[in-house]
Amino acid sequence: QLRLVESGGGMVRPGGSLRLTCTASETNFDYSSIAWFRQAPGKEREGVSCISWRGGGYMYSNSVKGRFAISRDYTNKTVWLQMNNLRPEDTGIYYCAAAHEYYCSIATIDSENLYGVWGQGIQVTVSS
Repeated sequence: QLRLVESGGGMVRPGGSLRLTCTASETNFDYSSIAWFRQAPGKEREGVSCISWRGGGYMYSNSVKGRFAISRDYTNKTVWLQMNNLRPEDTGIYYCAAAHEYYCSIATIDSENLYGVWGQGIQVTVSS
């Protein structure tokens, strides 16, 4: 069964950078897309970015566009989320998730019910 493991979180000052990593454990990885979601304290979980596994097409939410960059290593089944110019409102638990049947699109980036496999989440704190 597929497991997703996130790493790279931590605490950073506003304007700083972090890079999150999501690694898939399954040898025969056959999912259509990987997404990053986040959940801030007291708020609902929101989609931040997604990437289609084979084609590499990607999308970002408006709140992170221009500051975050998603990429993947197809061979090593790894997805990264490079987060630059971080703001206090980026604070939250970040999750990577895999969708078996849905490619990354404007319809899927924030639809958590489409993602059947989730990592355990990792904390990102942006504070001065």
